[in-house]
Amino acid sequence: MPDVLVLVDHDEERVLKSTYELLAAARRLGDPAAVVAGTPGTTARVKESLARHGAMSVYAAESTEAGDFLGTSSVDALALAVRQVSPAAVLVSATTDGKEVAGRLAARLDAGVLIDAVDLDPSGAVTQIVFGGSCTVHARVTHGIPVIAVRPGSFEPEEHPVEATQHTLALPPIDPSASARVVARRAALAGDRPALTEAAVVVSGGRGVGGADGFEVVEELADALGGAVGASRAAVDAGYYPHQYQVGQTGKSVSPQLYVALGISGAIQHLAGMQTSKTIVAVNKDPEAPVFGVADYGVVGDLFAVAPQLTREVTARRTER
Repeated sequence: MPDVLVLVDHDEERVLKSTYELLAAARRLGDPAAVVAGTPGTTARVKESLARHGAMSVYAAESTEAGDFLGTSSVDALALAVRQVSPAAVLVSATTDGKEVAGRLAARLDAGVLIDAVDLDPSGAVTQIVFGGSCTVHARVTHGIPVIAVRPGSFEPEEHPVEATQHTLALPPIDPSASARVVARRAALAGDRPALTEAAVVVSGGRGVGGADGFEVVEELADALGGAVGASRAAVDAGYYPHQYQVGQTGKSVSPQLYVALGISGAIQHLAGMQTSKTIVAVNKDPEAPVFGVADYGVVGDLFAVAPQLTREVTARRTER
């Protein structure tokens, strides 16, 4: 079977869940081959976990400059790997960074690119969410090697242990005049909750939460469910919650097993980032709120009455186990 290249998302120490999802998706098209672009030593730290999730080959593209320029090492690494293996496709995560890498790689390869894929067919057809989440389309790249950015949460990670062979890619020196240099990094504030894009459960609050203090009920429900906290753009713009937790077209795209929307009206900007969630529960006082159009379960009511009751019930059932 042909190789399918997968760009590895990592933090230099561990592989992010989105990569395991890509490896599962890649098996629909061929043999998964992981490409690791990072600083020296990164591949050795992550190779075992990649092989455990089905990476038949691991291409190590390491450089001391890897973290100094925005996406350049990843684009260079994938381009080198493409020349070596002539893959059936290249898969990246449809994150902000991943979409940039996908576009730059496609331009370099003179190939077609598909963004926000939520499903892949063995024939090469791709299901996409487009136009801000308002349409679902089926598309296929007709020129060059397909470069596909897959929305996180669209596939379930699967352990598929194999013996991975390792190859080395010699990255070329980066031209500073043609690349965006990273001048500073600030660690995002993180607690004990799972990362927003990796969580199986996401509980989000919107303008209806009423203020920063109101997000306490959102956090309590998220903690009871073992999930992450999200926020709508309206809530973020109003200063209720930090921007890093924004879900939507201009925030993060999520596709958890369960998405709970509290006090979120359901503007198309927000729906674009969460409507592929497996199960959606919405709580809103307005029975005409657009969010009910995508919800599997809807509650017309005051979130400050409904959410605490739900939190108590979830907590009680967990205690009974």
